[in-house]
Amino acid sequence: MTYPNTCEAVFLDRPNRFVAHVRLDGKAETVHVKNTGRCRELLLPGAQVILSKSDNPARRTAYDLIGVYKDGERLFNIDSQAPNRVVGEWLQTQEFTLIRPEYTFGDSRIDFYMERGGERWLLEVKGCTLERDGVGYFPDAPTERGVKHLRELTKAAGQGWHCAVAFVIQTEGVTEVQSNMETHPAFGEALAEAATAGVRVLHLPCRVSPDSLAVLETGVILG
Repeated sequence: MTYPNTCEAVFLDRPNRFVAHVRLDGKAETVHVKNTGRCRELLLPGAQVILSKSDNPARRTAYDLIGVYKDGERLFNIDSQAPNRVVGEWLQTQEFTLIRPEYTFGDSRIDFYMERGGERWLLEVKGCTLERDGVGYFPDAPTERGVKHLRELTKAAGQGWHCAVAFVIQTEGVTEVQSNMETHPAFGEALAEAATAGVRVLHLPCRVSPDSLAVLETGVILG
């Protein structure tokens, strides 16, 4: 996926989950943050950030904050909508005959339903933006919704479905995602139970640039 009209700015502060203040071309600008997570280790005063300008003149904010450089070096895409978009593109390489987003199973909406041959697949997508010492961690904030999704996948696997959860790693140089037990042990426990039940856990490294994000793995690995 690619972003139009990107530019660089300097992060100032984040008064709430939805907006931030940045310095753009020497002036203060209020921008929309495309991630409601904490991102506390990323969105620090003085950090270099990436903005994408909207083509909607009626918007209250002209820019979306989509990326940030950690320690001035490693670029993170923090757009929470991007993981589903890049996985949707990646699934096109997986030889499925049907790919349907937002599939209702039980009491949840699972990100993707797929078919291939006589197989039925359910795939839940999680974006990872938390990195420590070269390892990704999820979640960066408690997510009861995430626990619920994992339990639905565990149930589906017990009913004969092919199930997977994909962690989209939104920075380069990281290939592994671990459960953030310190932040939300219930998620880690649910992930372990899902894996034991046969839910496949995928770690999807990405190619990240200021104006694009793409899954690196393009071969058929869902088998």
